[in-house]
Amino acid sequence: MESPLRLGPLTLRTAVVSALENNCYLLTHTGTGAQVLIDAADDVSALRALIERGESDVDQGVVPRLSAILTTHSHWDHTRALERLKSSTGAATGCGAADSHDINVPMDFTLDHGDVTHFDGFDLEAVSLRGHTPGSTAYVLDLPDVPVQIFAGDSLFSGGVGATKNKQAFHTLIHDVTARVFDRFGDDAVVWPGHGDPTTLGAERPSLDTWRERGW
Repeated sequence: MESPLRLGPLTLRTAVVSALENNCYLLTHTGTGAQVLIDAADDVSALRALIERGESDVDQGVVPRLSAILTTHSHWDHTRALERLKSSTGAATGCGAADSHDINVPMDFTLDHGDVTHFDGFDLEAVSLRGHTPGSTAYVLDLPDVPVQIFAGDSLFSGGVGATKNKQAFHTLIHDVTARVFDRFGDDAVVWPGHGDPTTLGAERPSLDTWRERGW
């Protein structure tokens, strides 16, 4: 069993599911037991196993519970396990407001840019990165003495921003990624994408002008 990444009082565990190799992320607060899953993409059994591994991270006597399932965007490959996992766990569901009508699972809450969701022991801030979908949302974890963690969905990867349908959508996305992510957070901030390996803003920052010029 892989070791979790320690982020102050939290652990981060990852599962890669489906032929599209979607990343699913689980945050667990070791002192309160609160868990948040980001993107119930596919393979309910694999996600249940991920949650169980996270449960083993909590302190003795703490009761773990899946508090919420957050969705980064409405594309089908990021939501295939959402309905079954919500039904079996009772966890609240949330996503960017502009994508809520394109997800076939009712949302318990929706998020606009800058909204902060409070969990037991930690917060996640919604950062809207419009363009890949209208409601694409990154979830930002900002803890003392720990690099910022950005769960970016398909809006930001190592090597570029997410796919867009037209030039206007690209310009919106590159604007949001620049103004709301690169201009705000330091080089040590870690980006956890919807597919592929994590990266840092420092590794990607020198390529921003290249991304703008090539248009993707």
